[in-house]
Amino acid sequence: MMNSRMSQDIHTPNGKAENIHLTPAQRLHFDVYGYVLLENVLTSDEVERMKQALYRLKAEPDLDAHRVYVNKRGEHMFHVGHVVEYDQALLEYASHPRLTPLVKEIVGGAIRLEESEAIINRRDPQLIPATDAYRRTLPTGFHTGTRHGWGTYMSNQHFHCLFVKTLAYLTNVGPDDGGTAVIPGSHRLGWKERDIIDAALSDESLIYQVEAKAGSVLLFAESLVHSTTAVRSDRERVVLISGYTPPMMREWPGNEISPDFVATLPADIRPLISGSDSWHWRHDDA
Repeated sequence: MMNSRMSQDIHTPNGKAENIHLTPAQRLHFDVYGYVLLENVLTSDEVERMKQALYRLKAEPDLDAHRVYVNKRGEHMFHVGHVVEYDQALLEYASHPRLTPLVKEIVGGAIRLEESEAIINRRDPQLIPATDAYRRTLPTGFHTGTRHGWGTYMSNQHFHCLFVKTLAYLTNVGPDDGGTAVIPGSHRLGWKERDIIDAALSDESLIYQVEAKAGSVLLFAESLVHSTTAVRSDRERVVLISGYTPPMMREWPGNEISPDFVATLPADIRPLISGSDSWHWRHDDA
């Protein structure tokens, strides 16, 4: 589904963070497909600092000491959550001034960090890339984080979602490197999730697998059906993910920010990271 891809620079008039917004073409792409790929967001220095922080985290002998949780830690998959408190570079991604304004645009008002995760993965050595059985492992688990109708709304003819994610590619991701798979347009469907997945799996043209250069960021609605994809190459994939909601919504369990960490935060990002604005939601008339 090649026409479902949109990869452009972010529109940054005058270089001011408060003026950063999606271009009309990017906004249309997001409204229609539920995601947009943003290129040239992270500098090579930012990518390297974030990637090195994650590799240090992966090598930690006692992850519990760093207030992170592990979804999977094996030979080919390291999936860890609540990384925002681990390293300054990871905090900078969660509060990135070229990304949070775009998330606010999709949510439709003030936001808070809902979760911070990272994945370092490579090909599962138990799977043989040339076989049909391996092909059927792609994608590895379609899901959503909210659903159209109770986690989304329309305002001034634009689509909005109350749960939005940014996924940073810290390595180049080609067709065999485990790019995120999405079912374009599923973010606006009231179908049962299982019915959407089964229909798409019966016709691969309905599934789009993202390819991206390191430093690119995938901005997507959590009502979009999406999945991690198995790696078929011998390269390792590294991604960093932040989830956002309006401030009155809860963080994902395990992502509670410690009071000591909140106290170290600059005042301008403290509400974003801690969710301290609570029910005082500043809703934009977008």
